[in-house]
Amino acid sequence: MIHPPDRPSLLGVGGDNAVAHAIGTVADEWTLLILRHALRDGTSRPADWQRLLPISNAVLASRLRHLGDLGVLEPRGRREFALTPRGVGLWPFLLAVWSWELTWADGPGPDLPLLRHLDCGELFTPVQTCRGCAEPVAPRDVRAAFGPSGSWPRSTPTATLRRRSSGSTSLGGGFFPESRALIGNRWSATMLGAAYLGARRFPDFQRRLGAPATVVADRLRTFSALGVLSPVGDLDHAERSTYRLTDKGRALFPVVMGALTWGERWFVAPEGPAVVVEHGDHPFEPLLVCSGCGDALSGRTITPVPVD
Repeated sequence: MIHPPDRPSLLGVGGDNAVAHAIGTVADEWTLLILRHALRDGTSRPADWQRLLPISNAVLASRLRHLGDLGVLEPRGRREFALTPRGVGLWPFLLAVWSWELTWADGPGPDLPLLRHLDCGELFTPVQTCRGCAEPVAPRDVRAAFGPSGSWPRSTPTATLRRRSSGSTSLGGGFFPESRALIGNRWSATMLGAAYLGARRFPDFQRRLGAPATVVADRLRTFSALGVLSPVGDLDHAERSTYRLTDKGRALFPVVMGALTWGERWFVAPEGPAVVVEHGDHPFEPLLVCSGCGDALSGRTITPVPVD
């Protein structure tokens, strides 16, 4: 069980780190969809989630219970769940997912509208900048390495939720379809992190994830088919190829940093951060700004624009 840090079972030396807690929270496709509607529309009643999503009573109840255990949602009465400050803090991560889908996946549509920044009135895409120096930041502009609480064994969460089979498309085109395939389960999310930390070959991914070979091979095929990784070598044998992030894969950097920053904010290991990220001569703390006016974004200043 993953516990928030304000419970008696604190993150301790040798326990799961902030990366594992972040992945254990958001790397589930049903959880992504529940949080999407909670953050965007204020959905708070189980009956409303069931109306919006093809989800069973049992699955919805397990996800809401899990998010309650994590301190992301809290019950209000018997039939309502409200976002806590920890839950509201996930908005930069969800905004990054939304923006990536708009730009690199199916594009805008009825279920995936464009976004407007209320402060300037413009349609926008979020731009990831460094809070310290205000410069836009791409993956190649930073250096990342495990910190005091970082290691691969501590960064992979244990499975706590039953999930649907990978790659299901029955939820519709606007429901983060590609993001669900890339970060909608713990192995995929951890593999994406491994790619950002330099894994390039089948043995690299398998050693770092500690996952079965069949799982690693399946995820490499999925990432390659979606154009996030580019394989070079024997394409018929995953273990003989080299895999590098494409432009589409590197564009997921704000998603990765959104999850990492949230995890480090809310799940603090006593011995220090799980991952240390530096931009130039200073620590990198991401800040999303409006592509139109350059001002910092907040959840309250963003509104969806319906697409006909």
